[in-house]
Amino acid sequence: MRISSRRGTIAFFLCLGIGLVALAVALNVGWIILNWREGVLLFFGIVFFALIIAGMVVNTIFLVRELRRSEQHDSFINAVTHELKTPVASIRLHLETLQRRDLPEPQKQEFYRVMLSDADRLTTTVEQVLRAGRAGDKRAGREKSDVDFRQVVRDCMETARIRHHLQPEMLSYDEASTNGAGLKVRGNADDLRTAVFNVLDNAVKYSGNKIDVRVRLEAPHEDRIVLRVQDQGVGIPPEDVKRIFRRFYRVTHRSLAQVKGTGLGLFIVKSIAQKHGGRVFAESEGEGKGTTVTLELPRHAQ
Repeated sequence: MRISSRRGTIAFFLCLGIGLVALAVALNVGWIILNWREGVLLFFGIVFFALIIAGMVVNTIFLVRELRRSEQHDSFINAVTHELKTPVASIRLHLETLQRRDLPEPQKQEFYRVMLSDADRLTTTVEQVLRAGRAGDKRAGREKSDVDFRQVVRDCMETARIRHHLQPEMLSYDEASTNGAGLKVRGNADDLRTAVFNVLDNAVKYSGNKIDVRVRLEAPHEDRIVLRVQDQGVGIPPEDVKRIFRRFYRVTHRSLAQVKGTGLGLFIVKSIAQKHGGRVFAESEGEGKGTTVTLELPRHAQ
């Protein structure tokens, strides 16, 4: 209800702005026709009306952007609230059950496993929010060292396998020629692990029922390392490909309704890539045709 209300507000301001611009143009044209002989007044009149039109256009654009930003912020708050409340409620329920009932040992172990999983989910959500705030701080992450990027990718793949309970064939790894040298990056190891894991995590979550994620690491040039993560999942509509790296932005398609998240993962990836002098971008042929996310980083000389 709240989202549809905001969309109605956006439509209202957009129509209002267009109407005002059309009215100003009509008044301007009418005034020119009636006063075409008054050269000086005509000139200043045109300038005056042009400024009015420009001001109304800028004002309308600003209002629409602010409303959309507010909508995304509300969606983020709702998503984070859900991501925090759900595991907390689950842990509480399991603890109350353990307290009140004498359960067999296998069932107790299953309860412990579920609670640990919920605790990991809580930790991940909190870390995402903290890292999103840290991403805007230019002073953060200045501690740099030589990082073995190959090992970072492998560690993150193992973490993804454990967290999502993946079979080996669901997450495959391929490495191209490295031109006879290692794959070192000059940067912050924790930030790089976060970026790689977020890309992998997104690929798994948006794979749908059939998870087939392919990871390829290569060094096509002496000064660059390229990581490509390709899934065969739900894909991305063309109009959303460039927007998915914005803060709080989430693709709002029906097929993605079951995917939970805060809308911060890829924003954090982009921020980390830029801090390390690299870039990240996504490619998709459309809905249902999978997505490839490419992370490029400067290669540190050995």
